[in-house]
Amino acid sequence: MLREDLLNDAGALLPAEARPTRRTALKALGAGYAAAAGAAMAQTAIKTPADGLTVGEITYDVGGFKVPAYRAAPAGRTGLPVVLVVHEVFGVHEYIADTARRFARAGYLAIAPELFARQGDPGSYGELAKLMAEVVAKTPDEQALADLDGALKWAGANGGDVTRAAITGFCWGGRITWLYAAHAPVKAGVAWYGRLAGESTAATPKHPLDVAAALKGPVLGLYGGADSGIPLNTVDRMKGALAAGSPAAKGSQFVVYPDTPHAFHADYRPSFRQGPAEDGWKRALEWLRAHGVA
Repeated sequence: MLREDLLNDAGALLPAEARPTRRTALKALGAGYAAAAGAAMAQTAIKTPADGLTVGEITYDVGGFKVPAYRAAPAGRTGLPVVLVVHEVFGVHEYIADTARRFARAGYLAIAPELFARQGDPGSYGELAKLMAEVVAKTPDEQALADLDGALKWAGANGGDVTRAAITGFCWGGRITWLYAAHAPVKAGVAWYGRLAGESTAATPKHPLDVAAALKGPVLGLYGGADSGIPLNTVDRMKGALAAGSPAAKGSQFVVYPDTPHAFHADYRPSFRQGPAEDGWKRALEWLRAHGVA
């Protein structure tokens, strides 16, 4: 089926030069909600205003590819602490952009790169299984980590202090948060319900359990006790791996919220739980301050 944006008002196919490009599609980054998320509660989602902030889409080069990202920062300020915000499987939609604005209001330069940009547009998928198979499963960890490196480099050239950098992520991005804390010298990380163990594939050769001992920055893990996709025994195994690792690994911590499902911070979804979400956000900001980011 042809995409509606490839047709003119009469239903005829637009000429190639008139069709949307990655450049024009970038304008919508951080707007709306991913269809595959089933965002039944989107009308009740938190809306963080942008007044006093510099917000919007940017791109930066990684290996000849222009990575699109949403950034938010206090307007007119430099030397800002940096936080990388890593999206769920649904990409950089309104919820992730809003989270970046929340960090900006707390004094951070927040950057949320679209880490699926080479594989496809997650916002265009209405079926989760198809999104997982065609985009998420085909995004190599190595690519994601390199794109995050590029985001930090961009931050350093655009008002950020990369000696005070942190990373946070949700679901798919929670897993990436653990991996990046073992990959790059960030001061701290906050992983929201990221998967800790899994099958090794060409795209995902290692998982957080495999790299736990090598963390370069301590990570706060925020997890739900009723998360059907992340068994609590993997949290226990991760705690054991951290205890036998580097000083940063030993300094990592978990908070598990009883009777709380996956994606409890996602305020646009039925899984949202206000109490754990608000407590987790408070803990996240305190964690970054305690480890010298803010």
